[in-house]
Amino acid sequence: MNNIRIRTATVADVPAMLEIYAPYVRETAISFEYDVPSLQEFEKRVTSTLARYPWLAAEENGRLLGYAYASSFHPRKAYEWCAEASIYVAQEQRGRGLGPMLYGRLEEVLKKQGILLLYACIARPPKEDERLTLASVRFHTRMGFRTVGEFPRCGFKFGRWYDMVWMEKRLAEPSDPPRPIALFPDLPENS
Repeated sequence: MNNIRIRTATVADVPAMLEIYAPYVRETAISFEYDVPSLQEFEKRVTSTLARYPWLAAEENGRLLGYAYASSFHPRKAYEWCAEASIYVAQEQRGRGLGPMLYGRLEEVLKKQGILLLYACIARPPKEDERLTLASVRFHTRMGFRTVGEFPRCGFKFGRWYDMVWMEKRLAEPSDPPRPIALFPDLPENS
């Protein structure tokens, strides 16, 4: 773990990140996407995210092991102090503590931006199967998230219905009025 570095992802990381993400799409119900995005689509996701939010990569000895990023929770202005988090770790790297490292750094950056609430949209099986377990729900619970919404049988993948839950974590207490949100590129350590 001493050689693991958490840093801002770049477009150059896209092939490695797509390699990590593809099995989640093709083999699991963790992602509700049916098709693996193209390299160009994934590049667009990264660059549009980095214009406002962090997209972080975990690497060890030059090898990408996982990534986490934040995105808009909802486009309406009143939700500006909320963000949605996503995380993907290479399947052979799970269990090494990368998730807490990535989320810990992501939360630090989001707090600096002024984000108050962090949400996670998580696929949940009505009954665990070979495509989806409760591991993500358990991980987010350990990270301090709590379930705030449940959507039974709302996602259909691999011939089965899956539930989806929203989990929430408060990063900071709101002020009145709230301070303006800083864009990720405008944070001093990112300039």
